[in-house]
Amino acid sequence: MFQRLSVLVVSVWLGLWSASAQGLNGQGGEHANDKAVHETLDHHKASGFGGSTQAMRYHGGPVIPGTTNVYYIWYGTWSSNTATTILTDLATNMGGSPYFNINTTYFNSLNAHVSNSVQYAGSTTDSYSHGTSLSDADIQAVVSSAIAGNRLPKDTNGVYFVLTSADVTASSGFCTQYCGWHTHGTISGSDIKYAFIGNPDRCPTACEAQATGPNGNAGADGMASIIAHELEEAVTDPDLNAWYDTRGYENADKCAWTFGPTYTSNGAKANMHLGSRDYLIQRNWVNSGSGYCALSY
Repeated sequence: MFQRLSVLVVSVWLGLWSASAQGLNGQGGEHANDKAVHETLDHHKASGFGGSTQAMRYHGGPVIPGTTNVYYIWYGTWSSNTATTILTDLATNMGGSPYFNINTTYFNSLNAHVSNSVQYAGSTTDSYSHGTSLSDADIQAVVSSAIAGNRLPKDTNGVYFVLTSADVTASSGFCTQYCGWHTHGTISGSDIKYAFIGNPDRCPTACEAQATGPNGNAGADGMASIIAHELEEAVTDPDLNAWYDTRGYENADKCAWTFGPTYTSNGAKANMHLGSRDYLIQRNWVNSGSGYCALSY
C-alpha cells in the first residue's frame, strides 16, 4: 500500500470511500490513489483478500536500483521483545531469496531490472518522541530526526521502516483502515523512502493472519508479513509513479492476505524459510506473462 498526499485525502475522509473508489484520476495521472483510498483493501483483512488480476503497467517512474538497504526505527518500547531479533533476521535474509526474486520482474525506463539484493543496514530507537498517537506528519518527522541526528545515514537507496510497539497507534487509521503503508518525501534535501508498520498485537483480528506465529511472537510474525509487503512495493514503486495496474494496485496489493501453500512450524502456519526461521508472508505479483501471485520466482 502507498501513501500519496493530495486534495483527495480530504474527500476520502469525509466520504469513507471503499475499495470501489480505486482508479480515480488526479495528481500524477491515474495513480492518484492515496493511503486513505487504498487502505481498505491493502492490509485490512476484513476488506477481503488479494486484489486486481489486471496486468501491471509501467508509468515511467524510477525503481530502486542495485541493493536496497533496509533501516529499522524501533519506536516505543521494545526491550525484552523477541521482535527485534525476529524482524532483524527477516531483513538480513530477505535478499537473494526466491521470494524477493519476484521483484526482478520489474524494471525502469532503461530496462534495468530490480535486483534480488537487500541489505539490513542498521537500526535506531525512538522512545516516544511524538507520543503514542502518530499522525502521518509525525511518522515522517521520526524518520527525519533519525537521519538529521546521524542515528541513521541518509540513503536514497534505503527504505526506512518505522516499527511501533503495541501501545502506539497511527491517527490516520491504523487497525481500522490499514496495518501499514509506504511513501516517500524530501528529507534533508533528498528523496527518502519510508514506511509505517504498526504492531498487530494492538488489533489482532484486523492485522494478524493467525493468533500464534511460527516464531512464537504473534505481533512480530504479523509485522514480518506487512514489512515484506511494503518493502516489495517500495522497491518497485518508490515514488508512486512506476508500477501499478489500472486500478492503482501495486504488486503486493494484488496478492494481499493470500499465502499459498503452508506447512506447520511451532504449531503455527508458515510458507517460507528464510535464514534459520519460518515465516508466514503474503504472496507477491510476478510481472511475467499475464502475471500471477506467488511465493517465489
